[in-house]
Amino acid sequence: MADIALAPDGPEERTVHGTRTVHTSRLHDSAARHVTGTATYTDDMREPAGTLHVIPGYARQAAKGRILSMDLAAVRAFPGVVAVLTADDVPGHNDISPSGHHDDPLLAAGEIRFHGQPAFAVVAETRLAARKAARLARIEVAAETPVVTVADALASGREDILPAYAFRRGEAEKAVAEAPPESVVAGSLYVGGQEHFYLEGQVSLAVPGEAGEMHVFASTQHPSEVQHLVAHVLGVPNALVTAEVRRMGGAFGGKESQASQWAALAALAARVTGRPAKVRLDRDDDMAMTGKRHDFRMDYRAKIDATGRIGAVVLDQYARCGHSVDLSIGICDRAMFHADNAYYFPDVTINSRRLKTDTVSNTAFRGFGGPQGVVAAERLMDEIAIRTGRDPFDVRLANLYGGPGRDETPYGMTVTQNHGAALMEELAATAGYRRRVEEIAAFNAGSRFQKKGIALTPVKFGISFTLLHLNQAGALVHVYTDGSVHLNHGGTEMGQGLYIKVAQVVAEVFGIALERVHITATTTAKVPNTAPTAASAGTDLNGMAARNAAQTIRDRMAAFLGAQHGVPAEEVRFAGDAVILGDERLPFAAAAKACFIGRVSLSSTGYYATPDLVWDRAHGKGRPFYYFAWGASCSEVTVDILTGETRVDRVDVLHDAGRSLNPAIDIGQIEGGFVQGMGWLTTEELVYDREGRLRTHAPSTYKIPTATDVPAEFCVRLYDTPGNAMDSIYRSKAVGEPPLMLPISVFSAIARAIGSLNPGVPVPLDVPATPEAVRRAVIVLGGAA
Repeated sequence: MADIALAPDGPEERTVHGTRTVHTSRLHDSAARHVTGTATYTDDMREPAGTLHVIPGYARQAAKGRILSMDLAAVRAFPGVVAVLTADDVPGHNDISPSGHHDDPLLAAGEIRFHGQPAFAVVAETRLAARKAARLARIEVAAETPVVTVADALASGREDILPAYAFRRGEAEKAVAEAPPESVVAGSLYVGGQEHFYLEGQVSLAVPGEAGEMHVFASTQHPSEVQHLVAHVLGVPNALVTAEVRRMGGAFGGKESQASQWAALAALAARVTGRPAKVRLDRDDDMAMTGKRHDFRMDYRAKIDATGRIGAVVLDQYARCGHSVDLSIGICDRAMFHADNAYYFPDVTINSRRLKTDTVSNTAFRGFGGPQGVVAAERLMDEIAIRTGRDPFDVRLANLYGGPGRDETPYGMTVTQNHGAALMEELAATAGYRRRVEEIAAFNAGSRFQKKGIALTPVKFGISFTLLHLNQAGALVHVYTDGSVHLNHGGTEMGQGLYIKVAQVVAEVFGIALERVHITATTTAKVPNTAPTAASAGTDLNGMAARNAAQTIRDRMAAFLGAQHGVPAEEVRFAGDAVILGDERLPFAAAAKACFIGRVSLSSTGYYATPDLVWDRAHGKGRPFYYFAWGASCSEVTVDILTGETRVDRVDVLHDAGRSLNPAIDIGQIEGGFVQGMGWLTTEELVYDREGRLRTHAPSTYKIPTATDVPAEFCVRLYDTPGNAMDSIYRSKAVGEPPLMLPISVFSAIARAIGSLNPGVPVPLDVPATPEAVRRAVIVLGGAA
């Protein structure tokens, strides 16, 4: 693990020439509260008097079909039940779709679309009473055979949930079709989904106010969307609804669009009863009722030369989207954007189909489709290595983006700040890759039942929302007369350290100690019309907005104080908890008080919109990303070919965070993202039965990584660069999502270990590489029975 020294927060670290609040390691703002259990999450909030509890109910036997009858008499009669809500009780619109397709009902109306779909909601005095009552419903459904899998959807002939889409450059299909068989590599990879398994489940508390007002405390990444959809369901203007969140206990994309349903149910209960109402899902219900990472089938065909360099590629992506659109447009598009990963494809066709299934709608998950595209690109590199007999590392180097002529993506964006080759070469040297390849070959030659593998893979990840209007943010900053600062912005804190990073930015602008900046809960009452905290853009957007707000106040103070002391405004400096006016040093608190007395406004909003983004989706061309984040990882594994069990022995990571705002936070994000991605690739398997019921709906059957899965040797370093060449916040780079793709090196290393059983033969290993999947691949390659 990385060893990071935390810098002090006090003014003694500062000089009159500047501050060092940014680019230093600082504790997460809630670190002490996290480890002592005193951080307040939505369910920990003191409940207002008379709070009711809401539990959704569903048809327990059916996954698809028309509702014939719904007998809720026993539910209503259960002791403690105050109300039972159905679609008929919705005063506004029975729809919580985030995409404008109006295809996602709050409560089922007329039909059941997936197993676990809420059809009614019980409102009771206690949560236990609501849970018991919900089980008494009698729902009769004219059951139909559900379409569950990618294969089911393709075989059904039903219309896709969204139109097919493609990127094209050159004549890739023709080039591959006309190439001799020995120059063509083709295959298919199934990429499984993933449950978010946030530690804090879905939860919302709605408190009714006067004149139709509703205050919703929700565990959400997107307060503005919660505000909008609650208002939509209640049939009131957005201005009557306030959505607020101080922190989430994890989200990973699962609380971007999917939190709105539970907020709306709580608000509906509060509207109907006139009392505060809270929804908190059980873990089993949470897993059954909320969407996952999209699973894909990835088919690939590539024309290569004798060295393994690609001349043309055809990629076909088939995504299982679920019963409604949700966020599948952007997710499937991003899987296409990252189908190249870090590699140049001269002629390329990337086809995407978005399949409709009778399952819960899949949704955002860390990486937003990017990881699925990247893992398929890396499988292609591994198969090219098998075909040519070259080391996979050399095949990857041969296919990386390069200079002019090899620097344009399949969607027409020029790759700049290309750290791919340099970063990979540096990591190969520091991790001893070449030497270890030889050592592993010797080990495998002498070991019958345990095989080792090693892989070094890159990551190139685009940073920005590809729905361009989301690339904006607002902030609100107040300076009080005692020198303390109030900070609010549209970003949400889910443990990733966004709040502390933005606070560092504001402290830097004012030249004050970090403890002077008071972080406050995100609320639509202070900053309106916000984008979700997603796409790894939270710090880029909100940090810039907060900096702009703070700079506006600082400039006002500089102009007033400079005039008072005979110093030009441009020569007034803020540093060391003071305002420097020539030879005078005025404490920041005194400066704030003087400005107030001088009737200078010490409050400002700030706004930021990411510049230079252009995306023409109709033609599949443009610049959808402000910049790329880069990384690479080298992983060594041991595989027991008798049991299929794997162990990750060592991991080395080198990641590009630009000039990191907070190295300790960023390294923590890299480590956490790596382990979460490792779970997706190796242990986390979503299993649906033929009736469309999720069978892995609890930690007893769904296996996330534990502490024992963390590699014993885990070295994470930040790549040393002058910083982001783009005008990002203090030249930093986003670090939320890219690390999740780093453990693809683990998946490749497992496949390489299995491949040592029969060199030259492709390894039929899908994601996740569970022990069962490993055993199947071993048997195909003729390994131990």
